[in-house]
Amino acid sequence: MPAELKTVTVIGAGGKMGMRISANFQNSQYQVFYCENSPQAREKVAAEGREISDPESVVPLSDVVILAVPDIVLGKVSQAVVPQMKTGAILLTLDPAAAYANLIALRDGIEYAVAHPCHPSVFLQRYTKEEHDDAFGGVAAIQHVAASWESGSDAQRSELAKVINCMYGPVEQVHWVTVKQLAYLEPTLVETVACMVGAFMKESLDETVKHCGVPEEAAKAMLYGHIQIALAVAFRATNPFSDACMIAMEYGREKIIKPDWKVIFEEKELDTVIARMLKIDKINR
Repeated sequence: MPAELKTVTVIGAGGKMGMRISANFQNSQYQVFYCENSPQAREKVAAEGREISDPESVVPLSDVVILAVPDIVLGKVSQAVVPQMKTGAILLTLDPAAAYANLIALRDGIEYAVAHPCHPSVFLQRYTKEEHDDAFGGVAAIQHVAASWESGSDAQRSELAKVINCMYGPVEQVHWVTVKQLAYLEPTLVETVACMVGAFMKESLDETVKHCGVPEEAAKAMLYGHIQIALAVAFRATNPFSDACMIAMEYGREKIIKPDWKVIFEEKELDTVIARMLKIDKINR
């Protein structure tokens, strides 16, 4: 791996994540090449003033090759890209599922990394309109990143962190974990649990309006405020839940949560959900 990472190629530069990270790379110190197959997506890249490059020409020149493509095609795309990479270069993916499932093409002399944004915290102090508007991160609101790179020296990791800080910036900290730990963070913690709970709260809001006849604006006002206070109390102990609230919470757990819900943290369950996400029969070890 080069002592300093200078050249980056983004494969899938016209996709949702590709457009986001390309915007941050565009005015950086890195030499960046943008690759995209879809004609419609290529138009979006060109509209932002980014020149489209041919992967066969630029991948062999790159210190870092970023695969900003959907999980379900990472295996196929990596099989085409990895043989073209120069020795010591880094293949960087944005989600852990394919790496955990061993779908990424392997080759001696190539380093492998995964880096996924944590998105701006619900507890983040925001001062400007741009920060308030940036719910996803990568524009104005600061965020953390969870990343996996299980080889190399501290100096090399520091160089890779600079690339990650640029593509997801502004970034407060990169947290280094294993691929398996990153898979437990996403999907298990944040998609299987947090995103599911978020969607469930929206369903509950709709049911309150539909079934109980509560005016929608009143229901939204009550729920949105209580989401904030519930998170503050649960995660930051700003105030204790009242005794009556604790009783209602326990009733909710009895009615809604399965007693064995923690089974989702078992490895076989992690394998199951990732296999479903990647639309494969099973994880092969």
